[in-house]
Amino acid sequence: MNDAVWIARRFQGPERSGNGGYVAGRVGTVLARALDDGRVPQVTLRMPPPLERDLDLVAGHEDARLLDGEAVVASAVPVAAEVLHDATIEPVGPEEAAAAEASYRGLTNHPFPTCFVCGPANDGGLHLKPGPMGDGRTACTWKPAADLATGGDGLVDAVFLWAALDCPGGWAIDLEGRPSVLGQLTACIDARPQAGEACVALGRYLGEDGRKTFTASTLYDADGRVLARARHTWITVDPALFN
Repeated sequence: MNDAVWIARRFQGPERSGNGGYVAGRVGTVLARALDDGRVPQVTLRMPPPLERDLDLVAGHEDARLLDGEAVVASAVPVAAEVLHDATIEPVGPEEAAAAEASYRGLTNHPFPTCFVCGPANDGGLHLKPGPMGDGRTACTWKPAADLATGGDGLVDAVFLWAALDCPGGWAIDLEGRPSVLGQLTACIDARPQAGEACVALGRYLGEDGRKTFTASTLYDADGRVLARARHTWITVDPALFN
C-alpha cells in the first residue's frame, strides 16, 4: 500500500510538528489492519513529524513507514502483545477522574500549549486534562466529539484513540522539570467508543533511563470496559527546539 498523508495544523503537538500519538496512529492503524496473529503495532518516531506537507505512507504485511521524501518520519513493526503486560492501569470512576483534572499542570505551564490532545491553546483539540492522582497515575475524562467518528457508524476513528492514549502517559512525567516528546508508542485498540460517549483515560509512570522515560496509558468506556492500552517511550528535549 502507498498512500498520501497530510498532517493538518489542527493535529500538531509542538508548534512546528505533528502530535506524536496522532502521527503514530496514522501509521500504526494501517499496520494493525494487516495483523491477524495477536501481535500489535509498535511505532517509532524518527524525526519531528512535519506539518502541512505531502508525506508518503508505505505499508506491507510486516511494516509501515511514513516518509518525507527519502527521510523516515515514523516506522512501525509488529511486536508480541506481551509488551503491553503492564499497560492496563487500575481504573477510576468518572467522578474521580474529573476531580483529578483540577490539578492538571498543563493549564498554567504547558511546554507545548498547542498540542492536539492536551493543549489549552488548540481550539480543535481533544482537550484532555490528565491530572495527577498522587500515586504515579494520571486521570481525566474524555467525551469524543462527533467529528472524530469518520466511518459512518458513529464509532470514533482508531487514529484518535491512539492520540488519546498519548498525553495521559506523558503527564505522568514531571514535564515542567523534564520536558519530553514521544519517541515510541505501542498500542492495542480493543474496542472503539461511540462519539459523545463518556470515557476515562489514565496514565502511569513506569521508570526512566537517561533521557528516556517509560509510561503506560489505558482508555476505559463509561462502564469500565477497556477500550485501548498503550506503552510509551519519551525522550527529554529542549522545548525551544520544537516551538
